[in-house]
Amino acid sequence: MEWLNYHHFFYFWVVAKEGSIVAASKQLRLAHPTISGQIHRLEDVIGEKLFVRSGRRLVLTDAGRIALRYADEIFSLGREFLDTIKGRAGQGRPLRLVVGVADVLPPSLVRRFLEPAFRIGQPVRVICRADKSVAEFIAELALHTVDVVIADGPAGRTPPIRAFSHLLGECGTTFFAEAKLATAARRKFPLSLDGKPFLLPGAPSAVRRALEQWFDGQKIRPLIVAEFDDSALAKDFGRQGIGVFAAPTVIEAEVVHDYGVRVVGRAKAVRQQFYAISVERRIRHPAVAAICEAARQEIFAGK
Repeated sequence: MEWLNYHHFFYFWVVAKEGSIVAASKQLRLAHPTISGQIHRLEDVIGEKLFVRSGRRLVLTDAGRIALRYADEIFSLGREFLDTIKGRAGQGRPLRLVVGVADVLPPSLVRRFLEPAFRIGQPVRVICRADKSVAEFIAELALHTVDVVIADGPAGRTPPIRAFSHLLGECGTTFFAEAKLATAARRKFPLSLDGKPFLLPGAPSAVRRALEQWFDGQKIRPLIVAEFDDSALAKDFGRQGIGVFAAPTVIEAEVVHDYGVRVVGRAKAVRQQFYAISVERRIRHPAVAAICEAARQEIFAGK
């Protein structure tokens, strides 16, 4: 099996950028035959010509143009890797932070978690993803395609990789509803929730398990009318009077303001925990460190 020699590939990349072996030789401080020989070896491996001569310049073939696209991406990622390891942005480029987010988390809370990343004193580009499950995001940590996962629970005991769960904070749970339903459900809370229409978080999620355990302990049987993986969608249905819904107490004021709903009651016993999951025991990425520190010192202080 032939393996790509990245030294050969790098020499090809420089020649393609400079347009000639002479120019590449000056930049790399290598003799012309050395560079030419490396490129010929690369062509032998892939079985394609990468350049054709046009006067004094080398012009990329179709295979050469494909190789250049891959080389641009490979060496760009290499620079980003070094920048990330050193904890700094590259020259002229922002620090990159890819965050995998559990879709059960309220968007307003995710925003509060991520805001400190923009205040670290250097340019940053945050890529926030919620297109996969937490388990899939944790698996991507090993590939370094995700820098950190924000979730409503720690990594499992036997994850696909060795991951570390950093507690951001915890709080109780507040129950909300549209004004008319909230008035009816507020009397004799929490027993008043028995038989009331309820919008349950999707499974599996830590908050759903916590709610179901609490309902069982209180001998409450709400009428489950819908289940939502997307917490924002649950709130949107809730403000239409479809059912009571729950959210972390730490964002209570925002939920009331943004959705025009009323507080039904609070349950400190229904604890919600939030974690930053990474492959680092001691976080080195400056944006992730800022997220963790702000969550503990600002968002959940005293909760």
